[in-house]
Parts: sequence; structure tokens; C-alpha cells
Amino acid sequence: MIKRAVLGLATVLWCSAATAAPLAGDKTYDMLFRNGTLDQIDRDTQLLYRRDVSNALKPEAAERDSGDISLSFREGEATMALLEFWQDGKHRALGAFPASVGNPMIMYFYETVVRDMAEAAGGSPYYIRNRVKDALIQPSDIETGEAVVDGKTVSTKIIRIYPFAEDPNRDRMQGFGDLELRVTMSDAVPGWYMSLVAEASNGDVYRSELAFDRLDTTQ
Repeated sequence: MIKRAVLGLATVLWCSAATAAPLAGDKTYDMLFRNGTLDQIDRDTQLLYRRDVSNALKPEAAERDSGDISLSFREGEATMALLEFWQDGKHRALGAFPASVGNPMIMYFYETVVRDMAEAAGGSPYYIRNRVKDALIQPSDIETGEAVVDGKTVSTKIIRIYPFAEDPNRDRMQGFGDLELRVTMSDAVPGWYMSLVAEASNGDVYRSELAFDRLDTTQ
């Protein structure tokens, strides 16, 4: 049970995303799936995120999928990161992942976008997942900038990927052909990820935002 807030990052005012530099494919993947992002998190705390979804093709799915997500820890032979989805006072388990690898929110983000696109546009989840996986190891641009978080200016990094930019089937994807996956990261945010956003047709067809909210104690 959540007892009290330790650190809140709910109020974020963007200052700038000033510069961009090319990033090799392997570096793109390493930045997005950064190792050790949970190593310094107290195991008696949990990270809380908010997921907000809009889906013009399947509005009922957006309502179903909008809610809070907690990441807590279970100690054992190997410490596990436990993900749970919370909505209207009810919750369900999303999975357990080795905490030593890094923050599993990045995997949850991509998997939910793959599922949502397949469900809304009617495509094969295997095809969509493979295109996303391939995009994660392609060269990209990394934007560096700043944001104000709880009154403090912090450095940010942003990576944008477009899985279907060159896909021959993009015109048949009901607006998902220009899907943008945008991840904003900062060392100042517990767990590394400030926000993870997916937008199709500038958000008119689909938008999913997974944003870090706060760090709470579980004791």
C-alpha cells in the first residue's frame, strides 16, 4: 500500500530541446534500454507512472488502458521489479522483471503500443513488433535540452523513432503509418524515463503517454 509521497515530479515545464546530434543504431538501443537505471532506487519505495491513452479508432480501449502503473521491488535471490496497473481502486499484475537489467517500463511502453496498434488498425502484432524492434537499432538523432521539474532545471535527452517511415504498407495502417515513438530521459528522474509518448497522425488517431509521476515509500 502507498503510504506517503517521497518525491513528486507531476509538474513539468519544458524549457527547451535545444540541440540534436546523430546517434548510431547500437547507441540508440543502449540509451533507450539503459542498464542500471534501478540500481540506486531504495527497495522500500515504488515508482509511480500515469498512462493516458486516446484512440479514435477504438475509444473504449483508450478508456480501458488509461490508469496508473506502479513499479515496486521484491527481494529474493534476484531482486525483481514488479509492474501493476491501477484503475478505479482495482489493480492487476503486469509482470515481474529482473531489476538488475534496468527499468522495464520501456518494454511495457513498446509492447502496449504494438498491442494497441494491432487492435485498432487490424494489423499483425508480429509484423508491427518486428518493425519496432528494427527501428530501435537504427541510427537516430538525440535531442538534448532542459526541463523544469519541481522548480529545478534538469538536463534531458529525447530520442524519436519512426518504425513505419519507409514501410511499403504504411498507407494501409489507418493513420499509424507515421507513428512516432518519443522517449524523454533524465538522470534527475528516478528510473531514467521522464515520459514515453506514442503518436499517430499527430495524436488525432492515437496517442499514448506514459509519464513518471512520483516516487513513494511502500513502508
